[in-house]
Amino acid sequence: MSRVHDMGGRYGDGPVNPEDGAIYAEDWHARALALTLAAGALGQWNIDTSRHARETLPPKDYSRFTYYEKWMAALANLLVERDMITLDELQNGHARGQAPSDLVDRALRAEVVAGVLASGSAYDRLATPPDFAIGDRVRTRKRAHNATVPGGHTRLPSYAAGAVGEVVLRHGAFVLPDTNAHGQGEAPEPLYAVSFSACDLWGDEGSATDEVILDLWQSYLEPA
Repeated sequence: MSRVHDMGGRYGDGPVNPEDGAIYAEDWHARALALTLAAGALGQWNIDTSRHARETLPPKDYSRFTYYEKWMAALANLLVERDMITLDELQNGHARGQAPSDLVDRALRAEVVAGVLASGSAYDRLATPPDFAIGDRVRTRKRAHNATVPGGHTRLPSYAAGAVGEVVLRHGAFVLPDTNAHGQGEAPEPLYAVSFSACDLWGDEGSATDEVILDLWQSYLEPA
C-alpha cells in the first residue's frame, strides 16, 4: 500500500506550473525552512528521517496542509518523539527548564549558517561495484515498498513499480534511504539514473515522445 504523498500520475491534482518563480509565497515559509534546517543541525535525525516524518502525517492532515505546513507538522512530531521538547512545551509555546548541553553545543549560530549550507552534507560512499552498465535494461521491483521496514521510507515511486527502463547514467554509490531513514545504517548502494517511456508508466495518457528519468538504488532493480 502507498502513502498519501505518493501521488505521481494521479488525476485531479492539477498541472505543475514550471513558470512559477516564487521563492516563498508567505514570509513565514522562509522561517519554516530555517527552523527545519536549524533543528536538523542538532544531529538527532537525518534527511531521510525527516522526509519519512512528512510522509507519515495523517492523510487528512497531509491533504489539507500546505507545503510548509507539512514541514512544520513533521518537525513538531520529530521534536517530541526524540524527547527534545515535551508535548506540553509544544502546545504552550514555552520551554520548561534547560536544554541538554550536547544540543546547546550543536546549535546552529547565525554567523556559521552560510558556511554550513555551502558545504552541504555528502551522501556519496564506497560500495560494491555496480551490477548494471549504461544501456542495460532493468525492471523495478513490483511493489514500491521498503523491503526491510513495513510502511517505511523508500524513493521508488508507486507509478514506476514493475516498469522496465534503461540505465542512462551511473552516479556512484550513495546512502540507501530505506535503511538510513530508520536508524538501520547507511547501507550504501550503487545509484543509477533510469529512463522510462512515459507510455510505459502512464499508458494511453503518456506521450510517445516523453521520457521520465528516475534516480534509483540498485536494490530497487533487477535485469529486465
